[in-house]
Amino acid sequence: MIDGRRMGPWLAWARREVGLLAGLLGLAVAVQTFLAIADEVAEGETRRIDLAILLSLRSRADPSVPPGPAWLTTAAMDVTALGSLTVLGLVVLFVAGLFAALRRWREAGVLLAASVGGVMLSQGLKALFGRARPDASLQLVDAINASFPSGHAMLSAVVWLTLGALVARFAERRRVKVFALAGAAAVTLLVGLSRVYLGVHWPSDVLAGWSIGGAWALAWWLAAQGLDRWRPVQVK
Repeated sequence: MIDGRRMGPWLAWARREVGLLAGLLGLAVAVQTFLAIADEVAEGETRRIDLAILLSLRSRADPSVPPGPAWLTTAAMDVTALGSLTVLGLVVLFVAGLFAALRRWREAGVLLAASVGGVMLSQGLKALFGRARPDASLQLVDAINASFPSGHAMLSAVVWLTLGALVARFAERRRVKVFALAGAAAVTLLVGLSRVYLGVHWPSDVLAGWSIGGAWALAWWLAAQGLDRWRPVQVK
């Protein structure tokens, strides 16, 4: 029989560290998902379903015409800008500056390091896979460099999820934490969907971008949690 007295300390530890355990599990799942998608893409197994999804978002008579009203395309262009290097760079610099003004150097450092590292990782993966983008006739906006993984989807996950996690660190109320993380996830989701709608990425590019971006953000969150335990911040 299991000795309840011996299990007690372990159960108490598990309750205290449930967030850390969930983060580690999420990191493992995200990395494994990315590797699985990358393997399928490298073997060309995703091309059929990728193309079918993109064509379902276009008129049969004219592949350059998307479904829905004209304002939907304009909205997709606006949303996709939330994952651009320019917009994300401005957001990161602004928020990091706020953290610095509050003498929250650790949060500023984590945000900057996660963002800069995410850009480097994204560019490295694009160079490694060198996947071609969808045909130009399907693209509603201009796009450069390789297609896999989606830089917009990946960097949105890195920046917005990191921001959501940092806001959750400050918030005392659970509903505020939930709102911050859910809002960050929603923006990340919309940016990725806009890339497919605009025809500049295959769906598998976006799924891979979400996966590796989420893994990168989780890795930095776990690093920050570990640093807090090793050297707690003394806020003056």
